[in-house]
Amino acid sequence: MALESVMSSQEKAAAARWVEAENKKLAQQLDQRNTLPNQSLGREDFLKILLTQLAHQDPTAPMEDKEFIAQMAQFSSLEQMTNMATDFAKMARMLKVTEASSALGKSVEINLENETVQGVVRAVTRDEMPSILVNGKFYEWDQVSTVFEEF
Repeated sequence: MALESVMSSQEKAAAARWVEAENKKLAQQLDQRNTLPNQSLGREDFLKILLTQLAHQDPTAPMEDKEFIAQMAQFSSLEQMTNMATDFAKMARMLKVTEASSALGKSVEINLENETVQGVVRAVTRDEMPSILVNGKFYEWDQVSTVFEEF
């Protein structure tokens, strides 16, 4: 029995979208394994260094208040920058989803490696990387080159 006779076009599109998402996850995991280790200190490293300094300081000459306050201020700044970077990444993802959603019902042009696809956006996914449904097939939002207003 052929696969087409068992699955509807919507089920095929959902399955294809799931396979593409899983392949992206695997590719990202492989990329992360193949990168060099992080050469910068994070907040956990900073706390370990601070606690080690406090634990091993000379009791006859404890750490100056100014030094301790400066290190705590550095830690606070590091924490705030880490939170901001996380928030900016979330905002960038939300903007991509919003941008893709605004194309619903509009014509788009999608550039692939060896062809250009044109059609009307019928659905948008809210995944990490938004996808759009055009002509019965899902494409990544980043592949869209042009959005045309429908009249």
